Amino acid sequence: MSELLHDETEGAGTGRGGTAAGAGADAETRVPGAAATEGVPATEGAPVAGDGGLAARAAALDAADPLAKRRELFALDDGAVYLDGNSLGALPRHVPARMAHVIAHEWGELRIRSWGESGWWTAPERIGDRIAPLVGAAPGQVVVGDSTSVNVLKALVGAVRLADAYAGEGRDGGGPVRDEILVDATTFPTDGYIAESAARMTGRRLVPVAPGDVPDAVGPRTAAVLVNHVDYRTGRLHDLPGVTAAVRDAGALAVWDLCHSAGALPVDLDANGVDLAVGCTYKYLNGGPGAPAFLYVAERHQARFDSPLPGWNSHADPFAMTPGYAAVDGARRGRVGTPDILSMLALESALDVWDGVAVGEVRAKSLALTDFFLECVRAYVPEGRLTCLTPAAHAERGSQVALSCPDAPAVMERLIERGVVGDLRRPDVLRFGFTPLYVGYADAERAARVLAEVCAEVAAEGSTERSTEVSAAR
Repeated sequence: MSELLHDETEGAGTGRGGTAAGAGADAETRVPGAAATEGVPATEGAPVAGDGGLAARAAALDAADPLAKRRELFALDDGAVYLDGNSLGALPRHVPARMAHVIAHEWGELRIRSWGESGWWTAPERIGDRIAPLVGAAPGQVVVGDSTSVNVLKALVGAVRLADAYAGEGRDGGGPVRDEILVDATTFPTDGYIAESAARMTGRRLVPVAPGDVPDAVGPRTAAVLVNHVDYRTGRLHDLPGVTAAVRDAGALAVWDLCHSAGALPVDLDANGVDLAVGCTYKYLNGGPGAPAFLYVAERHQARFDSPLPGWNSHADPFAMTPGYAAVDGARRGRVGTPDILSMLALESALDVWDGVAVGEVRAKSLALTDFFLECVRAYVPEGRLTCLTPAAHAERGSQVALSCPDAPAVMERLIERGVVGDLRRPDVLRFGFTPLYVGYADAERAARVLAEVCAEVAAEGSTERSTEVSAAR
């Protein structure tokens, strides 16, 4: 059997070191029955669709999965395969009851008293401390609030101001002015928009750079670097430890967007010396649509962190209502205005599903699931129909699989109609997110089987349409 899924991105953007090593210490951890070799296993002689061999393996893998029981904590339809948790995580079953209490009692009965009696005022930092272990941060460095876009602005402008502050203290040794911001050239669009605005606000020049080329591009003129940990289109995992080390060696500050990695794989912000980071909570953290994002400010920078959005919630004495601004201590400087309490407390409740779960265990299952899904796709989908955009190497893979397909819009529409929910990135990318807390191996096998059926149907219909067009032209 010839190569069915060609990895277009293998080896691309790995920069100075040649490979990416951003998956954390648990990247190569295996679970029972996972592929024995890194990346997508060979499938010579694999069973054809309907053979049942892969379905039987899936059942055995699910039976041995230590995270399998976690699925019961989520509101999921029987028979549906939900592979879009990289866009919106599933609802934890207990959250509606918690929110009913918040609305009826905390808001309905206690009303204004709940800012103190129900802990509303301290929610941003309290919930931040619950997220901190999931991204490898010590307490007191993560604050929750606002959207990812707003937090990108805080972090990036704050990083440039930190660079200026350190230069003023002589840390640069009298070197050139740091007049550049490097930004991930493949970044999620909003990060690029915000980076452009941040450059105008701070009088810097914006320099787009492929993430793997950052170690060679960063230098004495660089103030800050903004990079996505996982590419939202392809699922490529970038080298957070290596890039961060290169940025810091150059005297600049590293800002990471963790939207597609927080809750999916080890990040280890503290251990890797990251300066600032942002992330959303409605994907792998299951916080709900529009759930507030988080901002990480390393403890060593907090005394000098100067947010471009100094709201009353980050004032040292917010209820003094003084005209002059004095910043509060710690990561709370990342707060701005009144917190969105309903969304905030829904997120806090949703985080209960993480109690007793190690991120390394989640990472091990994520790699095994994506390996198995790709093996099933190779076995079931006719040769030449799909191209895999997600790297085969575990150290370069997030928790999603992206497949290029010329008929992607029609294919995804039919997949969803048949209960396999992924998403589409125009013009031709099918994305499948694997959330290990509630996605199993039987889900992966079924998704690949239905994908094969749909691809064959769409291809046959396309052939019929082309044949009709040729006949009509004669």
